[in-house]
Formats: sequence, structure tokens, C-alpha cells
Amino acid sequence: MATLPELANPLATGSPRAPTPNRPENPNSAASRLLEVIYHQERAGLIRYLRRSAGRDAAPDLAQEVFLRAAASNQLHQLINPAGYLYSIARNMLIDRSRRMRCRYEPLSLIEAHDAPVAAEQEYGIEADDLQAAYEMALTSLPIRTRQIFIMNRSEEKTYHEIRRELGISIATVEYHMMKALACIRHAIDASR
Repeated sequence: MATLPELANPLATGSPRAPTPNRPENPNSAASRLLEVIYHQERAGLIRYLRRSAGRDAAPDLAQEVFLRAAASNQLHQLINPAGYLYSIARNMLIDRSRRMRCRYEPLSLIEAHDAPVAAEQEYGIEADDLQAAYEMALTSLPIRTRQIFIMNRSEEKTYHEIRRELGISIATVEYHMMKALACIRHAIDASR
């Protein structure tokens, strides 16, 4: 990678040229020499400064970018504190870099057991209300004896033997009414879907 002095003055061969006595010095070459001096004096400190915020790997590239921006500036030959100017460019670059990184979209991996699509709770509530309404309608449409046996078994949690004793009927009759009630309720629920 070319260094900043090489980029700022492609004709430089390693040492700055002295102006010829016949021609006045070009302001761009004076700025270029100034930048070269600043580069040698401030590069290591600037990299340390950038390393604290940007990390070891990004710091040299960011330092090079700082010097390139300084070389492109028209203010370079007018600066009172060129090192402070470099650090202000570096600080602004770090702020811009932070903003870009904050706005960057990073896709997250999908954990199927955790991130699987789920139906909305409101949908479940509506479905539960519809099923409850169909159940109650089916229950009210049952004959009185069948409804009574079904409620004794499912709501009051009585066994078939307890129902048989209370109502004085056989187990087979309890089973018949339960099958009839379950079939009627199943049919009403299937019809409501």
C-alpha cells in the first residue's frame, strides 16, 4: 500500500525536493511537505487513538483515510495546529463509522423451536369463544335425561357407577346417554368450524 506522502505527491522519490531558486515554490508542494512532516510525527499516535475506538485491524486503514482527507483539504497550509486538525478528522470519521454500524442490518439466525410462527392470541380467543358457543348450543339441544347424565359426568366429575346409583339406571343406559351426548356435541363442533 502506498503511503500518504506518495499519494499526495506522486513525483516524490523518498525525499522532498527543494524548490529551485528560479521558480517560486508551489503552495501545493509546501502543503505536501507539511503533510509529510505531520505524517511522520503523528501517524503512530493517530493509529493508537483510532485503535481504541475502531480496533487493531481497522486503525491503520482509518489513519490512512485521515491523511488522505487532510491532503485533499484546501485548509492544510493555513492551519495553526495541523495535528489537532488530524485528530478532529479522525474523531469525525469515528462518529460517522459508529452511525453507519448502528444503522446496519444484521440478520439473526432462526431458532425453529423458539422463533416458529405462532397464531395471534386474539385468534385463539375468538376460536375458543366460537367453540364454547357451539358446545353450549349442542348441550341445550340434548334431551333432558342425556344432558343431565352428561353434566353429572363431565361437570360434576361423577363416575358411571355414581350416576347409576343416583338415578337408579343401569351402566349400559349411562353409557348410551354419554355416547349420544358426545356424538351430538362432536357434530355441533365440527359444523361450527
